[in-house]
Amino acid sequence: MRVLIIISRIIIGIVFMFSGIVKAIDPLGSAYKFHDYFQAFGMEFFYPLALPLSVLLSTSEFISGFAVLSGYRQKTGIILVMILMLVFTPLTLVLALTNPVSDCGCFGDAIHLTNWETFGKNVILMVFAVILLAGMKRVRSVFSPVKEWMLLGIMTLLVVVFALLNLRYLPLVDFLPYRPGVNIEEGMKIPEGMAADQYETTFIYEKDGVNKEFSLDNYPADDTSWVFVDAKSVLVKKGYQPPIHDFSLTTRDGYDITDQVLASEGYTLLLISTKLEEADQGRLRDGFSLGNYVGANGMDFYVVTSSGADVLMDYNNGLTFCTADEITLKTIVRSNPGYLLLRDGNIAGKWSWATVPAREDFIADAPAGYYRDLDIKAYRIAVILTGLSVIILMLLPAVVGKKDTRLHGDQGIA
Repeated sequence: MRVLIIISRIIIGIVFMFSGIVKAIDPLGSAYKFHDYFQAFGMEFFYPLALPLSVLLSTSEFISGFAVLSGYRQKTGIILVMILMLVFTPLTLVLALTNPVSDCGCFGDAIHLTNWETFGKNVILMVFAVILLAGMKRVRSVFSPVKEWMLLGIMTLLVVVFALLNLRYLPLVDFLPYRPGVNIEEGMKIPEGMAADQYETTFIYEKDGVNKEFSLDNYPADDTSWVFVDAKSVLVKKGYQPPIHDFSLTTRDGYDITDQVLASEGYTLLLISTKLEEADQGRLRDGFSLGNYVGANGMDFYVVTSSGADVLMDYNNGLTFCTADEITLKTIVRSNPGYLLLRDGNIAGKWSWATVPAREDFIADAPAGYYRDLDIKAYRIAVILTGLSVIILMLLPAVVGKKDTRLHGDQGIA
């Protein structure tokens, strides 16, 4: 039993801490996943809670995993793990059966699992959680209760601060395909030898008031007595999907400028706002001012959004506005507004509204690597604070001091 409990603690602790930290790295991504769930189950009125729930879930998972693995308030951690498993195991079964959302998001964008894979993972974790629950009588405190609660309180604060830093300064680790250094055109290509999606097309023709379906092999191409009505294509086999897809820029006049932007040899700065009406208008005005500045100094500038034509009518400020797919924009940058800098189709820089460089730092003929250095400066605060947080987490137990390092009977599992 002791060995089973130790194995269960290690597995539960590592999985929950990993799940929590990858969600804290990208809190807005987890919020988007909550949006998907709310929409799938007709609960759109919960949209405003998506981001708070994202931070709450990441914090709960990390803290419960840490408590189980470290032994600090281990009983509390086991109970919290059981609550989470009792909620998510039946939920993932429903998702596997109905498939309203293709990816559960349990490991953020770091690891993608199908709904059935997620359910299987939860069943296995539930077994380990039950083992821990059965062994709770063997648990002993490592520190005094006050010190352990203080430790978990500080841990909780650090995880929340870490998540908020990633929200403001963009994810510290970018798991998405639009990373600096990536070539967008190359990312959209299907490698040689990889299969594309396979569709089965059915043609519907009408003759003498009767509709009939035909395949590509037997449709009446030479029989003029049949009148074409409709065609349907059904995906029969999923092929390779390139990491970048659906990247398309269309001006408000309906012109597709995607190739023009990606082929530009100079720098092109995109201000990206998933929804203009949902963005802070002061930050948008700052972005428009930046656009006028870089445009006057030899750099192309576009505002890219998924807002409708009725919203765009309120933004007649002389700048070029483009529309793009909302999901694509959310994937490009986790900020509203955010910025993407391109050159020859390569991503030269990416910033949130809080980390975008000063206008004077944008140079139309800047050498290669110039904007990468600006990226490093922009993330420095987040990196330093994250590093300090990790050090504190590692050293805090030694600073607090153990109440009793001896094992109590079977305390090797505590």
